[in-house]
Amino acid sequence: MQQEKALAAAERVAQFVAEIENQIGWTTRAEWARISVDQRRYDLIRLLRQTLAITDVLFIDGEGREQLRLSRLEPDVVGGGADLSADPRFTRAVVDRVWYGPVYFQRGSEPYMTLSIAHAGRKPGVTSVNVNLKLIWDAITAIRVGEAGYAYVTDSAGRLVAHPDMSLVLRATDLSHLPQVARAVRNADGDGDGFTPETVVGLDGRAVLSAHASIPRLGWLVFVELPRREVLVPVMATFSQTLILLGVSVLLALLLGGWLAWRMVVPIRQLQAGAQRLGEGDLAQRIPVASTDEIGALAQRFNVMAERVQEAQETLETKVADRTHALARSLEDLREAQDRLIQTEKLASLGQLTAGIAHEIKNPLNFVNNFADLSVELLQELEDALAAVGPSLQPKLREEVAELALMLRDNLARIVQHGRRADNIVKNMLAHSREGGGERSLVDLNAFVEEALNLAYHGARAEKPGFNIELAKAFDPTVGQIELYPHEFTRVLLNLISNGFYAAHRKGLNDAPEGFQPALSVATRALPDRVEIRVRDNGVGIPDAVKARIFEPFFTTKPAGEGTGLGLSLSHDIVVKQHGGTIDVVTKPGDFTEFVVTLPLVVAPPAGRMG
Repeated sequence: MQQEKALAAAERVAQFVAEIENQIGWTTRAEWARISVDQRRYDLIRLLRQTLAITDVLFIDGEGREQLRLSRLEPDVVGGGADLSADPRFTRAVVDRVWYGPVYFQRGSEPYMTLSIAHAGRKPGVTSVNVNLKLIWDAITAIRVGEAGYAYVTDSAGRLVAHPDMSLVLRATDLSHLPQVARAVRNADGDGDGFTPETVVGLDGRAVLSAHASIPRLGWLVFVELPRREVLVPVMATFSQTLILLGVSVLLALLLGGWLAWRMVVPIRQLQAGAQRLGEGDLAQRIPVASTDEIGALAQRFNVMAERVQEAQETLETKVADRTHALARSLEDLREAQDRLIQTEKLASLGQLTAGIAHEIKNPLNFVNNFADLSVELLQELEDALAAVGPSLQPKLREEVAELALMLRDNLARIVQHGRRADNIVKNMLAHSREGGGERSLVDLNAFVEEALNLAYHGARAEKPGFNIELAKAFDPTVGQIELYPHEFTRVLLNLISNGFYAAHRKGLNDAPEGFQPALSVATRALPDRVEIRVRDNGVGIPDAVKARIFEPFFTTKPAGEGTGLGLSLSHDIVVKQHGGTIDVVTKPGDFTEFVVTLPLVVAPPAGRMG
């Protein structure tokens, strides 16, 4: 149990850091270097809004100079120009691509860590953020093992990072002298044998049972310890009670056995003799025991059994055949149930495997996308160099090089297109396999929906410069606040609104009637025991054959590279499985599509794993 708690805490810390890396990742792509400073500042502000754990974000250009500094606590700085070329936030990130800074305490209160990620390109810039590690501290202090058990975290050198007693962390306590910490540090470096939970000396000098788990990405170690005395107290109490009960039972058994032997010896002998004759095949034999105690009752039942055996002998073959048939049918039912159980376990394992595969291919896929973008830039430099050579290069050789460059440019475009599609599929696979989580909270539904609409609209305009659509809002003021999972439900709204934008914009590009204006409306309505959200567009609509499959995973009608087929499936799981609501679609091909989401006023806890 201690080992499982340590592994769970380590996994939570690793997921916390990985999620922040994913949020920062879109600011490190090659195309981000070509946008304006104002757009970069807007993107970093959006990063601060989406990731609450980030308190400060800093953009350093390829020369090592500070260009943007945004903070939740201090005024923003644009174009500061401070020289950070020797700062480890820049130098280590450029060399290692990702750099995790040491843990520090801001104003002696909460723990923080610096995380820097290098951009793609020849002279990459760096995005560096300060991360509030209070969630890690909360995870450690929330672990309960018995009455006096506790958990703590150390870095790779054995220095205390998180502990229920915060004063120990603030004093930078070094625990490398403890045997369990020293052994875990050696194992993390590849030395020594594997570590198993055992009794050691704890931080307070008491004998404890210690277990640990490592966090490879950070080099940290999570320890869970329980005082040895607390482990042994219930064991010794149970052992003493067992000995007492065993002694009393033996004494009572001896007394009762002697009395029963004297009381039952004669009837038992009569029963034994009659049973022997019955066993020799004399089915007409009856046991002559006239006592009224348990032995007499047993003799009477034995006689009844003999009568029934005698009657059953005549129809034995028929009954055996019936029993055999029933047994065969039961065996077949058992096999079918076993097959269904195996299939269910396979599906559950498939969900876990999907999450593992998606995590494993995420980083190499990012490298493929980044290096594809970089290769396009290098190819442009090659063409510029050929143009600079002028007529000194042979025409035939120039023609061959130009043809090869054209082929490479086309191949790289396909790599970028399919790489981004694969990246979207991986993200949605992670969302499908992720445990339904987060904290429920009360939100103003109308303001929440309006914020999601604005975010989707500005995102669509940033993605497609010529994008334009007419927006309409009809919010019921009596809706008020509702309890839901804000992060997950934001994804539902963004997905439905983005699909509406796509459908209306697509209709406007493909033979729309004269005077057609793309439009999308969002409305809320309060009902007696629930609330209703409607998202309607005047796009191309959904055919009946497609409507029945829109919530299936990986089903999409968009062209290759524009959709993964996981958005509506994930939205359905979030609304139905996590929030206990419903999601329906009303559509008319060529005219409109309207999604209707209903949510109960009180959200029930999510049932099991989503996806």
